[in-house]
Amino acid sequence: MQSTTTTHSGPVEVTILARILGNERGRLPQVMARYLLDLGFNEDEKARMHDLAIRNQDDALSPAEKEELLAFAKAGTLLSILKSRARRSLRIKPKKRSSS
Repeated sequence: MQSTTTTHSGPVEVTILARILGNERGRLPQVMARYLLDLGFNEDEKARMHDLAIRNQDDALSPAEKEELLAFAKAGTLLSILKSRARRSLRIKPKKRSSS
């Protein structure tokens, strides 16, 4: 019987998937790159992540909520890596974040 226990090897999983999505030169196809730059979390997901992060600081999350927060973190990391690759593929410089 195979175990269903989740391991916390997020960065390795994320790096492997990001590498798979690129081609042999490390560049994403232009159509895919443009698509990836349009992706992001919706407002409900952002609110949920914020709620989980705040409650996590008080150690007030259930085990399932901790896994959910970790899943959001992995997804965010993967999305960041893919967007970085997309910008490089399209030769776009990243936008500076506003300090608001």
